[in-house]
Amino acid sequence: MSDARVPILMYHAVATDPNDATRELSVTPEAFAEQMAVLADRGLQPLTTAGLAACWRSGRPLPERPVLITFDDGYEGVHRHALPVLAKHGFPATLFVSTGWLRGPYDTGGGLDTMLDWDQVRELAAGGVEIGGHSHSHPQLDQVSDATLRFELIHCKEIVSDQLGAVPASFAYPYGYSSRRVRQAVRETGYTQALAVGNDLARRAQGPYALRRVTVRRSTGAEEFERVIEGRAIARTFAGDRALTKGYAVVRRARRARRLVARSGG
Repeated sequence: MSDARVPILMYHAVATDPNDATRELSVTPEAFAEQMAVLADRGLQPLTTAGLAACWRSGRPLPERPVLITFDDGYEGVHRHALPVLAKHGFPATLFVSTGWLRGPYDTGGGLDTMLDWDQVRELAAGGVEIGGHSHSHPQLDQVSDATLRFELIHCKEIVSDQLGAVPASFAYPYGYSSRRVRQAVRETGYTQALAVGNDLARRAQGPYALRRVTVRRSTGAEEFERVIEGRAIARTFAGDRALTKGYAVVRRARRARRLVARSGG
């Protein structure tokens, strides 16, 4: 199944009453429980990000119906609401943490809603959730200087390693954006795979540092969720997201080029 197309589900907050900053990309606890029940009923077999990458790297076969469940940022509801549901089904998952957003000694105050603390992250890890990196302060990594980029990657990795006693192997790009420079820095920092967004199914041919995910949000209904996990009508489902992403990519490249010219005095 080297040409397998794997749905990697991207969640953020799981919350009954999220704030305005996280509402659109949140799901209710009831919706999350229903979606996990659908995966179980359809016989999908979740993997961690590291598990998928290891299969593709080694050539080992994937499960017959693979799927990944991932969470970005580190919202408290992942522990409160998602972990019991994952445990009920015996599902592994991956949580990508922005270390400066989590409650505790490294908190920079940038978290968008109630965030996890490190005891909760450790409980998630003990419950079969892979903990990956998501930068320290969640910047647009393709827009920052080389020094800031390396600080964001290395500081995040060091904090996770110190708090969990295990070096994170997987990374997810804040906002889903990367560039060749960012991907190279992620690889050099020691992460062995990284996830973008792209709103498409993941394929081995995308390479280990640009695996694509599909967004699950508050407006994702039951029919849309089933289409996504079955790999049907992906392009049509996310047509609006893809158009916005392509347009914004042009703006971002122009913005960075202007900054580089300004720095060089040109």
